[in-house]
Amino acid sequence: MQTIALIACCASKNKYACKAKDMYISPLFNGSYAYAKKLGAEKVYILSAKHGLLDENKIIEPYNETLLKKSKQELISWANNVCSELNIVADPQTDKYIILAGAVYRKYLIPHLSNYIIPMENVGSIGKQLAFLKHVNADNN
Repeated sequence: MQTIALIACCASKNKYACKAKDMYISPLFNGSYAYAKKLGAEKVYILSAKHGLLDENKIIEPYNETLLKKSKQELISWANNVCSELNIVADPQTDKYIILAGAVYRKYLIPHLSNYIIPMENVGSIGKQLAFLKHVNADNN
């Protein structure tokens, strides 16, 4: 059993091709990534609106796509594709998942996962999430 973090992509991106973990440059993404590592994630995947399940070290080009404007059927299809990709690199039934992604990214994904936590599920607004991440990432305990 491994611990896997799933982090949502974001709109703020570098303007050049680079590793996925370096593509996303928002404070929320960077804080989530650091928190995932602090929680013991052995592997981090990014939930990308364009690419689906994205290995953190895969080189990608900048893009402009979001799940926020997708229909319910498109979201279900996206989640099913992510699950298919996840089945190749992990075990949705036995691995532990740390989900650091908003409801639109996780709603149709979590029914496929047996063992997951959503640490920021009830934190609130993005501002509150940023404050939470700043606090937990600064904590040395």
